[in-house]
Amino acid sequence: MRSMRPQAVTALAAVGLLALAGCGGTSSTTSASTTSATTPATGSASPSPSPAGAAGVQPLVVYSAQGYDTAVTKAFTDATGIPVQLVDDSTGPLLTKIAAERNNPQWDVLWVDGDTAFAALDKQGQLASYAPAVDFTAAAKQLIPANHTFTPTGTTVMAALIYNAARSSTVPTSYQDLLGSAYTGKIGMNDPSQSGPTYPFIAGLMNQLGGQAQGQDYLSKLKANGLKVFNTNGDTLHALETGQIDYGLIQSSAAIGETIKVKASAQFDPKIVYVPKSTLLPGVVGIDKNVSQAKQDEAKKFVDFVLSAKGQQAMQAADPTGDSLYWPPVNGVPTAPGLPAFPTDYQRIDPYFWGPLESQINTWFDANIK
Repeated sequence: MRSMRPQAVTALAAVGLLALAGCGGTSSTTSASTTSATTPATGSASPSPSPAGAAGVQPLVVYSAQGYDTAVTKAFTDATGIPVQLVDDSTGPLLTKIAAERNNPQWDVLWVDGDTAFAALDKQGQLASYAPAVDFTAAAKQLIPANHTFTPTGTTVMAALIYNAARSSTVPTSYQDLLGSAYTGKIGMNDPSQSGPTYPFIAGLMNQLGGQAQGQDYLSKLKANGLKVFNTNGDTLHALETGQIDYGLIQSSAAIGETIKVKASAQFDPKIVYVPKSTLLPGVVGIDKNVSQAKQDEAKKFVDFVLSAKGQQAMQAADPTGDSLYWPPVNGVPTAPGLPAFPTDYQRIDPYFWGPLESQINTWFDANIK
């Protein structure tokens, strides 16, 4: 997924507090168009019109931070004739945009990694309930809320521990191992205020260690053992490649992509281990409850397409060394080339519990660990 920018903490707090409304529209047969959302919109802003929009037809507006979203929305339009206005950006700016548009919302579908923001929107009653008629995997079933207000479209995990086997042969079997002298000054991770996947990792650590206080104690000990914090997956991987660290805790898709892209050498040989427990990090899609029924029906067709064999194929083909390296949520869908077996020892964190704590925990991390 695209990395979360500093606005993310503010945005998540805002999303948890604001009630959002929706906008309506109709369908046509034009192809999808894309806009950038790099500048958060004001309450009256609207996406740039697609060719269909210029003719008076309102497309389905999809806010997305997925690396494969352009390919998927185009394939959806080709398959259904429903036009799509794709607003493509990092998770943080998109959530900031949703909060800023509270008086005149512009989104119909939100599609990003992680379910904590969706839990916040759901608690405000802003998401439509929809249960796609597909055969979800056991892992995906754990990620679906009882009221079906958001849906997993793929799964990665946090964290994959990627290490340089050309420099280090020691491999941890638990997170407690990382506190030992063999790892002093050699471990890196992302900043949760910058990197969207990292907060679920931290929440997952706290969850398995017994709570927020226990997790903070562990992270403090990890810092005392020389933990280095970088902005995003790419920055942590660069530190690994250049010898600043020997071990990196990053999103599985980024770690697997590195092993696919990089040819092993005497200086750099990236390998991956999953330290138990891995925390599920789903790609998630949700529908604005307040849009017209016609728009909701189109949005449901989009969700159905994403979960279909054609939709999953488009997702897997678009970003083969990045976001496409996820485990499919539907039984019978083959995994992307190069993707290893799904980790066996994983956990799901409760987004309704950990979501509201995100701003507080990220602030603590930046003040005490970064």
